[in-house]
Amino acid sequence: MNRQYSSDNHEGESMSKNNNAQGQTPEFDYIVVGAGTAGCLLANRLSANPDNRVLLIEAGGKDTYHWIHIPVGYLYCIDNPRTDWRFRTDPVPGLNGRSLIYPRGKTLGGCSSINGMLYIRGQARDYNHWADVTGDDAWNWENCLPYFMRHEDHYRLDEGGNADADHNKFHGHGGEWRIEHQRLKWQVLEDFAEAAVQAGVPRTYDFNRGDNEGVDYFEVNQRSGWRWNTSKAFLRSATNRGNLTLWHSAQVLALNMEPTDGGQPHCTGVRVAKANGNETLALAAKEVILSAGSIGSPQLLQLSGIGPADLLEQLSIPVVADLPGVGENLQDHLQIRSVYKLHGAKTLNTMIHSLFGKAQIGLEYLAKRSGPMSMAPSQLCAFTRSSDDYDYANIQYHVQPLSLDAFGQPLHTFPAITASVCNLNPSSRGTVRIHSRDARHAPSIAPNYLNTAEDRKVAADSLRVTRRIAQQEAFSKYQPEEYKPGVEYQTDDELARLAGDIGTTIFHPVGTTRMGRANDEMAVVDSHLQVRGVLGLRVVDAGIMPTITSGNTNSPTLMIAEKAANWILNDE
Repeated sequence: MNRQYSSDNHEGESMSKNNNAQGQTPEFDYIVVGAGTAGCLLANRLSANPDNRVLLIEAGGKDTYHWIHIPVGYLYCIDNPRTDWRFRTDPVPGLNGRSLIYPRGKTLGGCSSINGMLYIRGQARDYNHWADVTGDDAWNWENCLPYFMRHEDHYRLDEGGNADADHNKFHGHGGEWRIEHQRLKWQVLEDFAEAAVQAGVPRTYDFNRGDNEGVDYFEVNQRSGWRWNTSKAFLRSATNRGNLTLWHSAQVLALNMEPTDGGQPHCTGVRVAKANGNETLALAAKEVILSAGSIGSPQLLQLSGIGPADLLEQLSIPVVADLPGVGENLQDHLQIRSVYKLHGAKTLNTMIHSLFGKAQIGLEYLAKRSGPMSMAPSQLCAFTRSSDDYDYANIQYHVQPLSLDAFGQPLHTFPAITASVCNLNPSSRGTVRIHSRDARHAPSIAPNYLNTAEDRKVAADSLRVTRRIAQQEAFSKYQPEEYKPGVEYQTDDELARLAGDIGTTIFHPVGTTRMGRANDEMAVVDSHLQVRGVLGLRVVDAGIMPTITSGNTNSPTLMIAEKAANWILNDE
């Protein structure tokens, strides 16, 4: 028996008034696979019309785990089976044979429940390039901007906010997606920002107007010091709709494909393993929409016979549609973490190693919802250029008033900061490929980081930019010592090899079901995100990006979903 989905505790599954009688195959108009960043928005938009019967399916459980909602709780959600798929990459040659954890959200809200909460759109040039690649001006910056703004609730536009006269040209207010300033400041970060300015990085106060070059604090997806995930933003407002059904703790095993008289395959539904272990078939009268992410969506397509024919034949999977681009074109941002040991600085390292400091942190969050427990993983952001070869910002910094040897390890006992830098536009490309016919087996993930000479050069140059910032007068009072990687590394080859030793993912996989023109054999979907050669099937998630955006990828994924919802509702 289905249970009512509660806006308070996300209990169970909502009953749809349009479900078929018990014992019959349930049929809906739309089936959305994945209740993550894109899926939650799609479910909201599609179910806004009471005539649409919508099923939303999530492999993970409810987002009731308390660490999801406390901002610093990402530390306890990543690599936790309760909230994360816990993928790992294959050994990466460019990382000197290392394998990395590859977090992907497995709970209501998906990656928006475990990510860094950082609101960054990217650059106008990203979207203008998409328009060129697809031949569709719908993807240029001017035509994407309204879809960012449609769901925004930006704090600067609150009553009494500090928006300038042009802010409402770039930001929205009253939407579901809350954007706030961070509820903390650190003097050591203020001084690092001033050092960045002295090194040639301009000040900015808004990274999201199309040119994000500059330095400032990140804006975050929080509400009053709590994480604001897409489950809260888009599902809670739709829970009383009788036409929206949610199945959580239910994994889609494969797409249901049927032939048509014209010979073109038609996706008519999905096969699902429910929480009780039983398998069921759910049918879609109009469309199935994959929003399972850049790993999950290509995996499901390949399992269902849609993908590279040679791969499918190796696994004895009947080829429904030979689309060689499925699972190709994987792109991600690789961060290279520099740690500077400081003198006379207040950082989280020293606070966390005293009982008084820990108590102070907890009390501040309880009383004000501020301080270190309200921290996003990174606080200060900078976009700049790795060298004069670029006429746009091609690297991004995530700066933190703390340091540790590796994710999950304890903080160092000495005062320090971490300045992580990533190449915004990597030229290396990886793959996602199944190696089993069982959907419960994780696919092979090969990111191929630092696989090109260009990426290795940017890695080396970006470490030099970090050193230049740390050497400025504004930071000199801390007598910074380069603890990691170490000043002994100087040449391009040494720094590139070092980047392979210490680089880690910043959790932005995209591109594995990319869109493109009709004559592009590696394009998986068209410019309206319909799967090529298959009826009734779209992909709506970060996988459709032809190239990665110049910054954090969560908010661009929401924009993609907003745009797709409009097309779906208008049968485009």
